[in-house]
Amino acid sequence: MDFDLTAGIAVLERTPHTLRAMLVDLPPAWTDATEGGESWSPYVIVGHLLHGERSDWIQRARLILARGADRRFTPYDRLAQFHESQGKSLVTLLDEFAQQRGANLATLAGWHLTDAQLILEGEHPEFGAVSLRQLLATWVAHDLGHVAQVARVMAKQYRDAVGPWRAYLPVMNR
Repeated sequence: MDFDLTAGIAVLERTPHTLRAMLVDLPPAWTDATEGGESWSPYVIVGHLLHGERSDWIQRARLILARGADRRFTPYDRLAQFHESQGKSLVTLLDEFAQQRGANLATLAGWHLTDAQLILEGEHPEFGAVSLRQLLATWVAHDLGHVAQVARVMAKQYRDAVGPWRAYLPVMNR
């Protein structure tokens, strides 16, 4: 499927509501659970999404649209949520995420992007040249990946409890 800005925005608009519906009022046994090792809990994932709203997607899009000589993206700190979220409740993180996402989508809508703008490029520190279209498509896919991750982490909490049905639940083995 080719990237469609309107369809992508429709997904981005729903992510804060989806996570709120999945997580609010659940006990920490669900929201602080991980898949083991250094994997992330739903709480950490929400913090990560919030950090991205503040420091990644719109900032990189602005850099591309500015068409300046320096189009190189600042490297993204994938672990910033561990210190930025300290002491905050999950509800606070969800509220901040919803507010920041709303502001970012308002900014995006205000640009009235054209096809000519969507092919403009920035420079990713690892991948090199990337287009605005690719950046925005990645934003959508990133959201969906983390919503799936939250669901997977939560499902795995019942990995043993489901008994023999585990054979029919691929989410338990990913």
